[in-house]
Amino acid sequence: MHSQAREMMVGSGAEARPIAVKQRPGGAPGLFWLGGFRSDMEGSKAQALDALGAERGWAVTRFDYSGHGRSGGDFEAGTISRWLEEAEAVFATTEGPQIVVGSSMGGWLALLLNRRLRQRGEARIAGMVLVAPAVDMTEALMKPGFTDAERAQLARDGHVDQPSQYSDEPYRITGGLLADGAGHLLFGSGIATGCPVTILQGGQDPDVPQAHALKLAAHLLSDPVTLTLVPDGDHRLSRPQDLDLLREAVSRLAAG
Repeated sequence: MHSQAREMMVGSGAEARPIAVKQRPGGAPGLFWLGGFRSDMEGSKAQALDALGAERGWAVTRFDYSGHGRSGGDFEAGTISRWLEEAEAVFATTEGPQIVVGSSMGGWLALLLNRRLRQRGEARIAGMVLVAPAVDMTEALMKPGFTDAERAQLARDGHVDQPSQYSDEPYRITGGLLADGAGHLLFGSGIATGCPVTILQGGQDPDVPQAHALKLAAHLLSDPVTLTLVPDGDHRLSRPQDLDLLREAVSRLAAG
């Protein structure tokens, strides 16, 4: 069966925005994809997951955050709260146990989504694969790297424009994103997931250093954690051998 593309509205009133979703019908466990900052659901890792679902007969769900890919909404209005709300809404359309795969910012959102679901007594996340997880990225990875000029721009304009090796256009980081992120920080106390977690981390990642992945592993105190360091891997981990690692990690979790 093919993936089915559809659009769903998230939020109400002036905050309503159309979210583009692709869902592949299939059995359990379902695979649920959470992409990174400024990425979309058509990237190589998301496509590899969809192909794995097709091969194994598993359901696969992926979507674009507002302001990303095919979804509506203003990117500059994006915050962790807003994108987490969208992740919750799309997750609610799935059934049965899910393996959540989060890349970069999506790794942070995966942990936040899992915490929110567990608080409601909904334990449907059976495992997580976190690829270069940018946990607490606003506070731990973005703000410390600002130059004096960027801090001045943030104070003056309410945003910072940073050049990116992944795009011809600079990445805009807004004051709203930074302020909101401060309300979702996970480091500083233990993180209980209630499920096994696999972390895939590149040793040559310029955006999320391997020390950040080690710090996350040290915070996962009560659940099985596997940390795989790819010594020559970059941030995206999207080479053929990296995608093989991703497929293997998901398959191991699915096998229980």
